[in-house]
Amino acid sequence: MKCTVRFPAEDVSVTVDDRMTLLEAQIAAGFRVNAPCGGTGTCGKCAVECRRPGESAYTRVRACQTRVCENMEIRRLDGGASISVMLNGEHAKRAEHNPMVRAVHLHVSPCPRGKSISDWTRLCAALDDAIGRHEWKLSIAVSRGLGKLLHKTRGEIWAVVGEDGSILEASAERPVVYMAAFDVGTTTIAGYLIDADTGNTVASRGAGNPQAQYGADVISRANHALEHGVEELSVCVREAIDALIQRMCDEAGVQADRVCAVMLAGNTAMHHLLLGISPDSLVRAPYNPVVNQRLSVSAVSCGLKIHPAAQLYALPVIGGFVGADTVACMISGDWQHRERTALMIDIGTNGELVLGNSSRRMACSTAAGPALEGAKISCGMRAEDGAIDRVWLENEKLCWHVIGRCAAKGICGSGLVDLIAMLLENGQLNGSGRLSDGDRYEIGDTGVWLTQKDVREVQLAKAAICAGIHLMCDSMGIDLNDISQVDIAGAFGNYVNPDNACAIGMIPPILRDRISQVGNAAGTGAQLALLDADLWKNSEKLAGDTEFLELATVPEFQDEFVEQLSFDGE
Repeated sequence: MKCTVRFPAEDVSVTVDDRMTLLEAQIAAGFRVNAPCGGTGTCGKCAVECRRPGESAYTRVRACQTRVCENMEIRRLDGGASISVMLNGEHAKRAEHNPMVRAVHLHVSPCPRGKSISDWTRLCAALDDAIGRHEWKLSIAVSRGLGKLLHKTRGEIWAVVGEDGSILEASAERPVVYMAAFDVGTTTIAGYLIDADTGNTVASRGAGNPQAQYGADVISRANHALEHGVEELSVCVREAIDALIQRMCDEAGVQADRVCAVMLAGNTAMHHLLLGISPDSLVRAPYNPVVNQRLSVSAVSCGLKIHPAAQLYALPVIGGFVGADTVACMISGDWQHRERTALMIDIGTNGELVLGNSSRRMACSTAAGPALEGAKISCGMRAEDGAIDRVWLENEKLCWHVIGRCAAKGICGSGLVDLIAMLLENGQLNGSGRLSDGDRYEIGDTGVWLTQKDVREVQLAKAAICAGIHLMCDSMGIDLNDISQVDIAGAFGNYVNPDNACAIGMIPPILRDRISQVGNAAGTGAQLALLDADLWKNSEKLAGDTEFLELATVPEFQDEFVEQLSFDGE
Protein backbone atom coordinates (compact mmCIF):
# COMPACT_ATOMS: atom_id res chain seq x y z
CA MET A 1 0.00 0.00 0.00
CA LYS A 2 1.15 3.52 -0.79
CA CYS A 3 0.82 6.34 1.72
CA THR A 4 1.36 10.08 1.49
CA VAL A 5 3.53 11.83 4.05
CA ARG A 6 3.12 15.61 4.05
CA PHE A 7 5.51 18.19 5.52
CA PRO A 8 3.37 21.37 5.66
CA ALA A 9 6.10 23.74 6.90
CA GLU A 10 8.29 22.88 3.92
CA ASP A 11 5.32 22.45 1.51
CA VAL A 12 6.60 19.02 0.53
CA SER A 13 4.77 15.73 0.11
CA VAL A 14 6.14 12.30 -0.67
CA THR A 15 4.46 9.00 -1.52
CA VAL A 16 6.12 6.04 0.14
CA ASP A 17 5.59 2.33 0.61
CA ASP A 18 3.53 1.09 3.51
CA ARG A 19 5.67 0.19 6.55
CA MET A 20 8.53 2.53 5.66
CA THR A 21 9.73 4.49 8.69
CA LEU A 22 9.29 8.24 9.04
CA LEU A 23 13.09 8.51 9.00
CA GLU A 24 13.17 6.81 5.60
CA ALA A 25 10.25 8.95 4.42
CA GLN A 26 12.17 12.14 5.27
CA ILE A 27 15.19 10.90 3.33
CA ALA A 28 12.94 10.02 0.38
CA ALA A 29 11.54 13.57 0.52
CA GLY A 30 15.04 14.99 0.19
CA PHE A 31 15.60 16.06 3.78
CA ARG A 32 18.83 15.52 5.68
CA VAL A 33 17.99 13.97 9.00
CA ASN A 34 19.97 13.90 12.22
CA ALA A 35 20.07 10.21 13.20
CA PRO A 36 23.32 9.57 15.09
CA CYS A 37 22.34 6.06 16.16
CA GLY A 38 21.69 5.00 12.56
CA GLY A 39 18.02 4.26 13.15
CA THR A 40 18.37 1.89 16.10
CA GLY A 41 16.11 4.06 18.28
CA THR A 42 18.67 4.66 21.01
CA CYS A 43 19.47 8.37 20.65
CA GLY A 44 16.06 10.01 20.14
CA LYS A 45 17.55 12.82 18.03
CA CYS A 46 15.42 12.05 14.95
CA ALA A 47 12.23 12.96 16.83
CA VAL A 48 9.39 14.53 14.83
CA GLU A 49 5.78 15.46 15.54
CA CYS A 50 3.19 13.55 13.52
CA ARG A 51 -0.56 13.81 13.01
CA ARG A 52 -2.77 11.16 11.46
CA PRO A 53 -6.14 11.69 9.70
CA GLY A 54 -8.82 12.70 12.18
CA GLU A 55 -6.34 13.83 14.84
CA SER A 56 -6.22 17.49 15.88
CA ALA A 57 -3.00 17.36 17.87
CA TYR A 58 0.51 16.36 16.91
CA THR A 59 2.27 13.53 18.76
CA ARG A 60 6.03 13.49 19.30
CA VAL A 61 7.62 10.23 18.07
CA ARG A 62 11.00 8.81 17.12
CA ALA A 63 11.08 8.90 13.34
CA CYS A 64 13.26 5.81 13.01
CA GLN A 65 10.84 3.71 15.10
CA THR A 66 7.55 4.92 13.62
CA ARG A 67 6.14 3.15 10.58
CA VAL A 68 4.07 4.83 7.88
CA CYS A 69 0.88 2.78 7.91
CA GLU A 70 -1.47 5.54 6.67
CA ASN A 71 -1.36 9.10 5.36
CA MET A 72 0.46 11.33 7.82
CA GLU A 73 1.41 14.96 8.41
CA ILE A 74 4.86 15.63 9.87
CA ARG A 75 6.45 18.57 11.65
CA ARG A 76 10.23 18.33 11.58
CA LEU A 77 11.97 19.57 14.73
CA ASP A 78 15.57 20.13 13.64
CA GLY A 79 14.69 23.36 11.84
CA GLY A 80 17.27 22.82 9.10
CA ALA A 81 20.01 24.53 11.11
CA SER A 82 23.21 25.39 9.29
CA ILE A 83 26.17 23.32 10.39
CA SER A 84 29.49 24.98 11.17
CA VAL A 85 32.31 23.66 8.95
CA MET A 86 35.98 24.34 9.67
CA LEU A 87 37.62 25.48 6.41
CA ASN A 88 40.82 27.30 7.36
CA GLY A 89 44.02 25.51 8.21
CA GLU A 90 47.61 26.33 9.10
CA HIS A 91 50.37 24.39 7.40
CA ALA A 92 54.12 24.02 7.63
CA LYS A 93 54.53 22.86 4.02
CA ARG A 94 54.69 25.24 1.08
CA ALA A 95 53.83 23.57 -2.20
CA GLU A 96 55.95 23.96 -5.30
CA HIS A 97 53.81 25.22 -8.16
CA ASN A 98 53.56 21.93 -10.00
CA PRO A 99 49.79 21.45 -10.29
CA MET A 100 48.05 18.20 -11.10
CA VAL A 101 46.60 19.85 -14.24
CA ARG A 102 47.84 22.86 -16.16
CA ALA A 103 47.39 24.84 -19.36
CA VAL A 104 50.44 24.78 -21.64
CA HIS A 105 51.13 26.94 -24.69
CA LEU A 106 52.53 24.94 -27.60
CA HIS A 107 53.90 25.32 -31.08
CA VAL A 108 53.15 22.13 -32.97
CA SER A 109 55.42 21.95 -36.01
CA PRO A 110 53.85 21.08 -39.36
CA CYS A 111 54.47 17.66 -40.79
CA PRO A 112 57.52 17.85 -43.12
CA ARG A 113 56.92 17.14 -46.80
CA GLY A 114 57.63 13.56 -47.64
CA LYS A 115 56.99 12.42 -44.06
CA SER A 116 53.94 10.89 -42.44
CA ILE A 117 54.02 12.01 -38.82
CA SER A 118 50.62 12.08 -37.20
CA ASP A 119 49.15 15.22 -35.68
CA TRP A 120 49.04 13.43 -32.31
CA THR A 121 52.71 12.45 -32.46
CA ARG A 122 53.70 16.03 -33.24
CA LEU A 123 51.47 17.31 -30.40
CA CYS A 124 53.25 14.97 -27.97
CA ALA A 125 56.64 16.12 -29.26
CA ALA A 126 55.64 19.74 -28.67
CA LEU A 127 54.62 18.85 -25.11
CA ASP A 128 57.98 17.13 -24.59
CA ASP A 129 59.73 20.31 -25.66
CA ALA A 130 57.54 22.51 -23.45
CA ILE A 131 57.42 20.63 -20.15
CA GLY A 132 59.63 17.57 -20.47
CA ARG A 133 59.33 14.08 -21.87
CA HIS A 134 56.31 12.09 -20.74
CA GLU A 135 54.28 9.04 -21.69
CA TRP A 136 51.33 10.94 -23.12
CA LYS A 137 48.00 9.13 -23.17
CA LEU A 138 46.09 9.08 -26.43
CA SER A 139 42.75 10.91 -26.21
CA ILE A 140 40.23 10.16 -28.92
CA ALA A 141 38.11 13.13 -27.78
CA VAL A 142 41.02 15.55 -28.33
CA SER A 143 42.08 13.82 -31.54
CA ARG A 144 38.70 14.33 -33.19
CA GLY A 145 39.22 18.06 -33.72
CA LEU A 146 43.01 18.21 -33.60
CA GLY A 147 43.71 18.36 -37.37
CA LYS A 148 41.25 21.19 -37.93
CA LEU A 149 42.59 23.09 -34.88
CA LEU A 150 46.24 22.84 -36.01
CA HIS A 151 45.34 24.01 -39.51
CA LYS A 152 43.35 26.97 -38.18
CA THR A 153 46.00 28.14 -35.69
CA ARG A 154 49.06 27.16 -37.76
CA GLY A 155 50.18 25.03 -34.85
CA GLU A 156 49.90 27.70 -32.11
CA ILE A 157 47.62 26.07 -29.54
CA TRP A 158 46.98 25.53 -25.84
CA ALA A 159 46.67 22.13 -24.20
CA VAL A 160 45.36 21.16 -20.78
CA VAL A 161 47.46 18.30 -19.45
CA GLY A 162 47.48 16.19 -16.29
CA GLU A 163 50.42 14.97 -14.22
CA ASP A 164 49.65 11.41 -15.34
CA GLY A 165 50.25 12.16 -19.02
CA SER A 166 46.59 12.72 -19.87
CA ILE A 167 45.68 15.44 -22.38
CA LEU A 168 42.28 16.78 -21.42
CA GLU A 169 41.76 19.27 -24.25
CA ALA A 170 43.38 21.39 -26.93
CA SER A 171 42.20 24.86 -27.94
CA ALA A 172 43.13 28.02 -29.83
CA GLU A 173 42.57 30.32 -26.86
CA ARG A 174 44.17 30.04 -23.44
CA PRO A 175 41.81 27.95 -21.29
CA VAL A 176 41.07 28.63 -17.65
CA VAL A 177 41.85 25.64 -15.45
CA TYR A 178 40.57 25.05 -11.92
CA MET A 179 40.91 22.25 -9.40
CA ALA A 180 38.85 21.30 -6.33
CA ALA A 181 40.00 19.72 -3.06
CA PHE A 182 37.76 18.10 -0.44
CA ASP A 183 38.11 16.91 3.12
CA VAL A 184 35.28 14.41 3.44
CA GLY A 185 34.72 14.04 7.17
CA THR A 186 32.23 11.81 8.93
CA THR A 187 30.21 14.85 10.03
CA THR A 188 31.13 17.59 7.55
CA ILE A 189 32.58 18.12 4.07
CA ALA A 190 34.96 21.02 3.40
CA GLY A 191 35.59 22.07 -0.20
CA TYR A 192 38.12 24.39 -1.87
CA LEU A 193 38.26 25.75 -5.44
CA ILE A 194 41.78 26.47 -6.71
CA ASP A 195 43.02 28.42 -9.73
CA ALA A 196 45.58 26.05 -11.28
CA ASP A 197 47.46 28.91 -12.94
CA THR A 198 48.00 31.09 -9.84
CA GLY A 199 47.66 28.45 -7.13
CA ASN A 200 45.18 30.68 -5.28
CA THR A 201 42.15 29.27 -3.48
CA VAL A 202 39.33 31.36 -4.96
CA ALA A 203 36.39 29.91 -3.02
CA SER A 204 35.73 27.56 -0.13
CA ARG A 205 32.50 26.06 1.13
CA GLY A 206 31.34 23.52 3.67
CA ALA A 207 28.32 21.34 4.23
CA GLY A 208 27.13 18.55 6.47
CA ASN A 209 27.88 15.03 5.30
CA PRO A 210 24.44 13.70 4.26
CA GLN A 211 25.53 10.19 5.25
CA ALA A 212 24.87 11.28 8.85
CA GLN A 213 21.24 10.26 8.39
CA TYR A 214 22.47 6.66 8.28
CA GLY A 215 24.41 6.99 11.56
CA ALA A 216 26.80 9.37 13.30
CA ASP A 217 29.81 7.04 13.26
CA VAL A 218 31.61 5.04 10.60
CA ILE A 219 30.58 1.66 12.04
CA SER A 220 26.87 2.51 11.79
CA ARG A 221 27.32 3.54 8.18
CA ALA A 222 29.44 0.53 7.31
CA ASN A 223 26.80 -1.75 8.80
CA HIS A 224 24.08 0.08 6.85
CA ALA A 225 26.09 -0.46 3.65
CA LEU A 226 26.47 -4.17 4.40
CA GLU A 227 22.74 -4.54 4.98
CA HIS A 228 21.35 -2.27 2.25
CA GLY A 229 24.24 -1.90 -0.21
CA VAL A 230 26.76 0.86 -0.62
CA GLU A 231 25.00 2.83 -3.36
CA GLU A 232 22.80 5.20 -1.36
CA LEU A 233 25.70 6.14 0.93
CA SER A 234 27.97 6.62 -2.07
CA VAL A 235 25.49 8.60 -4.15
CA CYS A 236 24.45 11.03 -1.40
CA VAL A 237 28.02 12.10 -0.59
CA ARG A 238 28.94 12.39 -4.29
CA GLU A 239 25.90 14.61 -4.82
CA ALA A 240 26.95 16.75 -1.85
CA ILE A 241 30.45 17.19 -3.32
CA ASP A 242 29.03 18.08 -6.72
CA ALA A 243 26.68 20.63 -5.13
CA LEU A 244 29.64 22.22 -3.31
CA ILE A 245 31.57 22.44 -6.59
CA GLN A 246 28.62 24.18 -8.25
CA ARG A 247 28.29 26.63 -5.33
CA MET A 248 32.02 27.44 -5.28
CA CYS A 249 32.07 27.93 -9.04
CA ASP A 250 29.06 30.26 -8.86
CA GLU A 251 30.81 32.24 -6.13
CA ALA A 252 34.00 32.56 -8.19
CA GLY A 253 32.22 33.20 -11.49
CA VAL A 254 33.62 30.02 -13.02
CA GLN A 255 31.90 27.42 -15.19
CA ALA A 256 31.91 24.04 -13.47
CA ASP A 257 33.26 22.35 -16.60
CA ARG A 258 36.52 24.27 -16.05
CA VAL A 259 37.22 22.15 -12.96
CA CYS A 260 39.76 19.67 -14.33
CA ALA A 261 40.87 17.73 -11.23
CA VAL A 262 39.45 16.84 -7.81
CA MET A 263 41.47 15.66 -4.78
CA LEU A 264 39.84 13.78 -1.91
CA ALA A 265 40.94 13.20 1.66
CA GLY A 266 38.82 11.32 4.17
CA ASN A 267 38.96 8.58 6.75
CA THR A 268 39.05 5.03 5.43
CA ALA A 269 35.31 4.42 5.73
CA MET A 270 34.43 7.70 3.99
CA HIS A 271 37.06 6.94 1.31
CA HIS A 272 35.58 3.49 0.63
CA LEU A 273 31.94 4.54 0.72
CA LEU A 274 32.48 7.51 -1.61
CA LEU A 275 34.28 5.32 -4.14
CA GLY A 276 31.57 2.67 -3.91
CA ILE A 277 33.85 0.11 -2.22
CA SER A 278 32.09 -2.21 0.21
CA PRO A 279 33.43 -1.60 3.74
CA ASP A 280 32.91 -5.18 4.92
CA SER A 281 36.57 -5.69 5.87
CA LEU A 282 36.46 -2.55 8.05
CA VAL A 283 33.93 -4.03 10.46
CA ARG A 284 35.48 -7.48 10.78
CA ALA A 285 38.79 -8.42 12.40
CA PRO A 286 41.52 -7.56 11.58
CA TYR A 287 39.70 -4.37 10.37
CA ASN A 288 41.86 -3.73 7.32
CA PRO A 289 41.07 -1.52 4.33
CA VAL A 290 40.07 -3.07 1.01
CA VAL A 291 42.55 -0.83 -0.83
CA ASN A 292 45.15 1.53 0.57
CA GLN A 293 46.86 2.90 -2.55
CA ARG A 294 46.40 6.39 -3.96
CA LEU A 295 43.71 6.19 -6.63
CA SER A 296 42.46 8.09 -9.63
CA VAL A 297 39.13 7.48 -11.35
CA SER A 298 37.00 9.34 -13.86
CA ALA A 299 35.21 12.21 -12.12
CA VAL A 300 32.24 11.91 -14.47
CA SER A 301 31.83 8.23 -13.53
CA CYS A 302 31.39 9.44 -9.94
CA GLY A 303 28.58 11.78 -10.91
CA LEU A 304 30.57 15.03 -10.83
CA LYS A 305 29.39 17.53 -13.45
CA ILE A 306 32.79 19.03 -14.22
CA HIS A 307 35.27 18.74 -17.12
CA PRO A 308 34.39 15.52 -18.99
CA ALA A 309 38.01 14.31 -18.89
CA ALA A 310 38.70 15.30 -15.26
CA GLN A 311 40.09 12.79 -12.82
CA LEU A 312 39.05 12.33 -9.21
CA TYR A 313 42.10 11.57 -7.07
CA ALA A 314 42.03 9.96 -3.63
CA LEU A 315 45.01 10.10 -1.28
CA PRO A 316 46.18 6.76 0.17
CA VAL A 317 45.05 5.37 3.51
CA ILE A 318 47.22 3.97 6.31
CA GLY A 319 44.93 1.47 8.05
CA GLY A 320 41.35 0.47 8.65
CA PHE A 321 40.67 3.51 10.82
CA VAL A 322 43.58 5.78 9.90
CA GLY A 323 42.75 7.18 6.53
CA ALA A 324 43.63 9.58 3.76
CA ASP A 325 42.69 12.53 5.97
CA THR A 326 45.61 11.64 8.26
CA VAL A 327 47.93 11.47 5.23
CA ALA A 328 46.65 14.91 4.18
CA CYS A 329 47.36 16.23 7.71
CA MET A 330 50.91 14.91 7.45
CA ILE A 331 51.34 16.59 4.06
CA SER A 332 50.09 19.85 5.58
CA GLY A 333 52.44 19.50 8.56
CA ASP A 334 55.43 18.66 6.30
CA TRP A 335 56.07 15.39 8.12
CA GLN A 336 58.40 14.34 5.28
CA HIS A 337 60.94 16.82 6.68
CA ARG A 338 60.20 16.98 10.43
CA GLU A 339 63.40 16.41 12.34
CA ARG A 340 62.08 16.86 15.90
CA THR A 341 59.53 14.58 17.55
CA ALA A 342 55.98 15.85 17.14
CA LEU A 343 52.45 14.72 17.92
CA MET A 344 49.44 15.33 15.69
CA ILE A 345 45.93 14.85 17.06
CA ASP A 346 42.95 15.02 14.70
CA ILE A 347 39.82 14.73 16.81
CA GLY A 348 36.62 14.26 14.86
CA THR A 349 33.96 11.58 14.91
CA ASN A 350 36.98 9.33 14.81
CA GLY A 351 40.25 10.39 16.44
CA GLU A 352 43.60 9.83 14.72
CA LEU A 353 47.04 10.34 16.26
CA VAL A 354 50.49 10.51 14.66
CA LEU A 355 53.70 10.52 16.71
CA GLY A 356 57.30 10.76 15.52
CA ASN A 357 59.23 12.56 12.81
CA SER A 358 60.42 12.11 9.24
CA SER A 359 62.65 9.15 10.16
CA ARG A 360 60.07 7.13 12.06
CA ARG A 361 56.46 7.78 12.89
CA MET A 362 53.47 5.83 14.13
CA ALA A 363 49.73 6.34 13.75
CA CYS A 364 46.74 4.99 15.64
CA SER A 365 43.02 5.53 15.86
CA THR A 366 40.84 6.06 18.92
CA ALA A 367 37.05 5.77 19.15
CA ALA A 368 36.69 9.20 20.70
CA GLY A 369 34.36 11.14 18.51
CA PRO A 370 30.70 10.16 18.98
CA ALA A 371 30.42 11.93 22.35
CA LEU A 372 32.50 14.92 21.26
CA GLU A 373 30.41 15.31 18.10
CA GLY A 374 27.18 15.32 20.12
CA ALA A 375 26.08 11.69 19.80
CA LYS A 376 25.37 9.74 23.01
CA ILE A 377 25.00 13.04 24.94
CA SER A 378 21.53 13.88 26.33
CA CYS A 379 21.51 17.43 24.94
CA GLY A 380 24.45 16.86 22.60
CA MET A 381 24.45 18.19 19.07
CA ARG A 382 26.84 19.11 16.31
CA ALA A 383 28.41 22.56 16.05
CA GLU A 384 25.45 24.24 14.38
CA ASP A 385 22.98 27.02 15.13
CA GLY A 386 21.69 26.62 18.67
CA ALA A 387 24.70 24.75 20.02
CA ILE A 388 26.44 25.97 23.17
CA ASP A 389 30.07 25.94 22.07
CA ARG A 390 31.73 27.74 25.01
CA VAL A 391 31.13 27.79 28.78
CA TRP A 392 33.03 29.84 31.38
CA LEU A 393 32.79 31.54 34.74
CA GLU A 394 32.94 35.33 34.97
CA ASN A 395 32.86 36.87 38.45
CA GLU A 396 31.60 33.53 39.71
CA LYS A 397 28.71 33.70 37.26
CA LEU A 398 28.11 30.94 34.71
CA CYS A 399 28.34 32.26 31.14
CA TRP A 400 27.90 30.54 27.79
CA HIS A 401 27.97 31.26 24.06
CA VAL A 402 25.49 29.91 21.54
CA ILE A 403 26.31 29.48 17.84
CA GLY A 404 24.01 31.57 15.67
CA ARG A 405 23.06 33.95 18.49
CA CYS A 406 19.76 32.17 19.00
CA ALA A 407 18.14 30.17 21.78
CA ALA A 408 20.20 27.23 22.97
CA LYS A 409 19.10 23.83 21.68
CA GLY A 410 21.98 21.71 22.98
CA ILE A 411 25.70 21.56 23.56
CA CYS A 412 28.52 20.58 21.17
CA GLY A 413 31.92 19.06 21.93
CA SER A 414 33.91 22.20 22.71
CA GLY A 415 31.21 23.43 25.08
CA LEU A 416 31.09 20.02 26.71
CA VAL A 417 34.83 20.09 27.46
CA ASP A 418 34.53 23.65 28.85
CA LEU A 419 31.62 22.68 31.06
CA ILE A 420 33.32 19.64 32.56
CA ALA A 421 36.55 21.56 33.17
CA MET A 422 34.56 24.31 34.91
CA LEU A 423 32.70 21.79 37.08
CA LEU A 424 35.98 20.14 38.05
CA GLU A 425 37.54 23.48 38.98
CA ASN A 426 34.45 24.41 41.03
CA GLY A 427 34.37 21.13 42.88
CA GLN A 428 30.97 20.24 41.41
CA LEU A 429 32.53 17.21 39.74
CA ASN A 430 35.08 15.02 41.49
CA GLY A 431 38.09 13.21 40.08
CA SER A 432 36.17 9.99 39.57
CA GLY A 433 33.59 11.82 37.45
CA ARG A 434 30.76 12.00 39.98
CA LEU A 435 28.48 15.07 39.91
CA SER A 436 28.10 16.48 43.42
CA ASP A 437 24.50 17.72 43.07
CA GLY A 438 22.50 14.76 41.85
CA ASP A 439 22.62 13.20 38.40
CA ARG A 440 21.96 16.33 36.37
CA TYR A 441 23.49 19.80 36.01
CA GLU A 442 21.42 22.57 34.42
CA ILE A 443 23.19 25.18 32.27
CA GLY A 444 21.42 28.27 33.56
CA ASP A 445 17.96 28.76 32.08
CA THR A 446 18.86 27.40 28.66
CA GLY A 447 16.93 24.16 28.98
CA VAL A 448 20.20 22.35 28.26
CA TRP A 449 21.71 20.03 30.84
CA LEU A 450 24.50 17.58 31.55
CA THR A 451 23.74 14.19 33.07
CA GLN A 452 25.90 11.76 34.97
CA LYS A 453 25.73 9.44 31.96
CA ASP A 454 27.01 12.28 29.73
CA VAL A 455 30.02 12.73 32.01
CA ARG A 456 30.80 9.02 31.66
CA GLU A 457 30.65 9.28 27.86
CA VAL A 458 33.16 12.14 27.91
CA GLN A 459 35.39 10.13 30.22
CA LEU A 460 35.39 7.26 27.73
CA ALA A 461 36.28 9.63 24.88
CA LYS A 462 39.03 11.52 26.65
CA ALA A 463 40.50 8.31 28.10
CA ALA A 464 40.71 6.76 24.63
CA ILE A 465 42.66 9.75 23.29
CA CYS A 466 45.05 10.03 26.22
CA ALA A 467 45.61 6.26 26.37
CA GLY A 468 46.48 6.33 22.67
CA ILE A 469 49.08 9.04 23.28
CA HIS A 470 50.71 7.14 26.16
CA LEU A 471 50.74 3.79 24.36
CA MET A 472 52.27 5.25 21.20
CA CYS A 473 54.99 6.84 23.35
CA ASP A 474 55.63 3.45 24.99
CA SER A 475 55.71 1.64 21.64
CA MET A 476 58.23 4.09 20.20
CA GLY A 477 60.29 4.56 23.34
CA ILE A 478 59.44 8.27 23.48
CA ASP A 479 59.00 10.25 26.68
CA LEU A 480 56.32 12.95 26.78
CA ASN A 481 59.11 15.44 27.45
CA ASP A 482 60.65 14.51 24.08
CA ILE A 483 57.62 15.83 22.17
CA SER A 484 58.52 19.29 20.84
CA GLN A 485 55.17 20.23 19.29
CA VAL A 486 51.54 19.12 19.45
CA ASP A 487 49.32 19.97 16.48
CA ILE A 488 45.58 19.71 17.14
CA ALA A 489 43.74 19.44 13.83
CA GLY A 490 40.10 19.36 12.81
CA ALA A 491 37.03 21.39 13.66
CA PHE A 492 36.77 20.16 17.23
CA GLY A 493 40.49 20.69 17.72
CA ASN A 494 40.21 24.24 16.41
CA TYR A 495 37.43 25.29 18.77
CA VAL A 496 38.29 23.33 21.91
CA ASN A 497 40.03 25.30 24.66
CA PRO A 498 43.50 23.66 25.03
CA ASP A 499 43.66 24.56 28.73
CA ASN A 500 40.39 22.77 29.35
CA ALA A 501 41.35 19.79 27.16
CA CYS A 502 44.41 19.36 29.40
CA ALA A 503 42.41 20.05 32.57
CA ILE A 504 40.09 17.09 31.94
CA GLY A 505 42.99 14.84 30.92
CA MET A 506 42.21 14.54 27.21
CA ILE A 507 45.76 15.69 26.48
CA PRO A 508 48.54 15.16 29.03
CA PRO A 509 48.87 18.51 30.88
CA ILE A 510 52.67 18.42 30.50
CA LEU A 511 52.14 19.12 26.77
CA ARG A 512 50.00 22.26 27.25
CA ASP A 513 52.65 24.82 26.27
CA ARG A 514 53.50 22.92 23.09
CA ILE A 515 49.98 22.88 21.61
CA SER A 516 49.17 24.58 18.32
CA GLN A 517 45.68 24.56 16.79
CA VAL A 518 46.15 24.06 13.05
CA GLY A 519 42.54 24.05 11.85
CA ASN A 520 41.48 21.88 8.94
CA ALA A 521 44.89 20.38 8.18
CA ALA A 522 43.30 17.60 6.11
CA GLY A 523 41.68 20.14 3.79
CA THR A 524 44.94 22.05 3.54
CA GLY A 525 46.86 18.85 2.73
CA ALA A 526 44.40 17.96 -0.02
CA GLN A 527 44.92 21.40 -1.57
CA LEU A 528 48.70 21.07 -1.36
CA ALA A 529 48.56 17.70 -3.10
CA LEU A 530 46.73 19.35 -6.01
CA LEU A 531 49.22 22.19 -6.22
CA ASP A 532 52.31 19.98 -6.18
CA ALA A 533 52.05 16.72 -8.11
CA ASP A 534 55.19 15.45 -6.38
CA LEU A 535 53.35 15.54 -3.05
CA TRP A 536 50.63 13.42 -4.64
CA LYS A 537 53.15 10.97 -6.08
CA ASN A 538 55.05 10.70 -2.77
CA SER A 539 51.91 10.37 -0.64
CA GLU A 540 51.90 6.60 -0.98
CA LYS A 541 55.41 6.34 0.45
CA LEU A 542 54.48 8.77 3.24
CA ALA A 543 51.54 6.55 4.17
CA GLY A 544 53.41 3.28 3.67
CA ASP A 545 56.33 4.34 5.86
CA THR A 546 54.00 5.26 8.73
CA GLU A 547 53.67 2.41 11.20
CA PHE A 548 50.15 1.52 12.29
CA LEU A 549 49.42 0.68 15.93
CA GLU A 550 46.20 -1.24 16.50
CA LEU A 551 45.43 -0.23 20.08
CA ALA A 552 42.99 -3.09 20.63
CA THR A 553 45.83 -5.59 20.19
CA VAL A 554 48.17 -3.89 22.68
CA PRO A 555 48.09 -5.95 25.94
CA GLU A 556 48.43 -2.83 28.10
CA PHE A 557 45.59 -0.95 26.40
CA GLN A 558 42.80 -1.88 28.83
CA ASP A 559 44.84 -0.98 31.93
CA GLU A 560 45.99 2.32 30.38
CA PHE A 561 42.47 3.15 29.27
CA VAL A 562 41.04 2.53 32.75
CA GLU A 563 43.79 4.62 34.32
CA GLN A 564 42.97 7.56 32.04
CA LEU A 565 39.26 7.51 32.90
CA SER A 566 39.92 9.55 36.01
CA PHE A 567 39.86 13.37 35.98
CA ASP A 568 42.60 13.46 38.62
CA GLY A 569 45.36 14.19 36.09
CA GLU A 570 48.61 12.37 35.35
